[in-house]
Amino acid sequence: MKIVLASNNKGKLAELRAMFEPLAFELVAQSELGIGEAAEPFHTFVENALAKARHASAQSGLPALADDAGLCVDAFGGLPGVDTAHYAMQYGYAKGDDNNVLALLAQMREVDNRRAALVSTLVAVRSPQDPEPLIAVGRVVGEITREPMGSHGFGFDPVMYIPEFGQTFAQLPPDVKNASSHRGRAARAMVALMRERWL
Repeated sequence: MKIVLASNNKGKLAELRAMFEPLAFELVAQSELGIGEAAEPFHTFVENALAKARHASAQSGLPALADDAGLCVDAFGGLPGVDTAHYAMQYGYAKGDDNNVLALLAQMREVDNRRAALVSTLVAVRSPQDPEPLIAVGRVVGEITREPMGSHGFGFDPVMYIPEFGQTFAQLPPDVKNASSHRGRAARAMVALMRERWL
């Protein structure tokens, strides 16, 4: 089955392709089909992921899978949350993963409570009007380090310290990170839902 991935993020595409391989689903990036990004006007991951999935499905005529993910920092009341991808821009930096990390570390310089969660919400629809979208959430709690560590992954992986591993996500081998990450947890739950409901 071919499914359009409602994202242009190469890191997400690579991770999700590997995770959905057991189902023999072919994930195709929306950019490969000439589909532009959907508006994300909502304040929750699930609402934005649903909007992206419905948009990609409507434009492609295919089932669609969307991921809305972000960093929720306790000391900031759960922010940046859905605005994670644009976090750096709020502080005068250009958009990008490295600048997001720089901005976060600058904002947390004097903050002692460094607890944070990476959250991934996956939504899948069979059609744009699917009344029963599949929803899977993955969440990993850790602490924001005071400097980047590791060279794997993307996003906030270099500053997301995971106590159970004693390392940041960026220090872990990619297969270990993928199995344990917020996106990995959401993908496992989504694969189980798809097996149960779609196959």
